[in-house]
Amino acid sequence: EAQLVESGGGLVQAGGSLRLSCEASGFTFDDYAIGWFRQAPGKEREGVSGISSSDGSTYQTGSVKGRFTISIDNAKNTVYLQMNELKPEDTAVYYCAAEKAFGRVHFTSWLLSQGYYGMDYWGKGILVNVSS
Repeated sequence: EAQLVESGGGLVQAGGSLRLSCEASGFTFDDYAIGWFRQAPGKEREGVSGISSSDGSTYQTGSVKGRFTISIDNAKNTVYLQMNELKPEDTAVYYCAAEKAFGRVHFTSWLLSQGYYGMDYWGKGILVNVSS
């Protein structure tokens, strides 16, 4: 069964760091756009960061730019989200998702619409809790 599995979440104090992992099983990340999304209590799910496995391009939304970094390890079929300088407002359930995508990905619209045609895969999500 093809799936995405997130790991690395937990409780951290403000100013701390966490690294989330998103491992694909049953398929490879060849020619995929992979994104991290989050949903805080009482809020809609929002896109945070994306990466293209085709050309390595990356994107972070303004609220996390300079603090979060997305990367991919093709050998491990895993995408990472390094989160530094965490703030209480980063508290949310974080999801990774992937959509087959060839060529350049326009991440602003791709994250906003949560996929061009709908994500092929979603992880189940993992909680990140940042205490003040």
